[in-house]
Amino acid sequence: MKELDERYSTAEDAIIGAFFLLSKEKQFEKITVSDVVKKSGIVRSTFYNHYENVPALISAAEDKTINDIFELMESFHPKGDRQLCHSYFLAICNYTKDNPFLTSILHSPRGDSFLEKAMLMFHRYVAKVSEVGSGIIKDNQSFSYFIAATIGINLGVLHKWTAEDCKAPAEEIADILTTVFLNGILPFIEI
Repeated sequence: MKELDERYSTAEDAIIGAFFLLSKEKQFEKITVSDVVKKSGIVRSTFYNHYENVPALISAAEDKTINDIFELMESFHPKGDRQLCHSYFLAICNYTKDNPFLTSILHSPRGDSFLEKAMLMFHRYVAKVSEVGSGIIKDNQSFSYFIAATIGINLGVLHKWTAEDCKAPAEEIADILTTVFLNGILPFIEI
C-alpha cells in the first residue's frame, strides 16, 4: 500500500510540475491533457486517475500554490523584527519568481477566482489564529479587514513586479512588502 501511495504522489508531483512549466509557455485555456501527459512523462490514464480534466488540474494547482504560501506563512512569527519580516517576504518573492503558474495566474482572467480562493483561506487562517492565540488580536473585525487589505497590497505589488518580468531585485520588493506589513498590520497585533 505504501508503494501505491508513493507512486500516486510521484505522479501527482509530475502532473503539477508539468502544468507549472506549461503555464509559462501557454495560456491556461490552451493547455491540453496531451500537453500535460507529454511534459510529465506519464500515460493519459494516469492523468485521469488524478484529474477529471484540465480545469480540475488548474483548481488543484491554485490550491497547491495557496498551500505552499501558507506553509511559508505558518513558520512566520513576527515580533516587529524587520530582518525576520524581510526574510519571509523575500521567500514569498522568490517563490513567486520561481513559480510560473503563480506569475501566470496573477495576469490571467482566473486571477480574480484565485484571489477569492486565497482570501477565503487567509480568513480561515486568521480565524484559527484568533481562536488559538486568545488575546493576540485586539479587534477581530478590524484585523480581518487589515488582513484583506494586506493581501490585496501584497498581491498588487507581486502583480506589478511580475508584470515587469521581476526586473527589480527580489530584495527590493521584499523590503517594500516588509514596510507595508510592519506599518500596516503589525500595529494591530499585540506583541
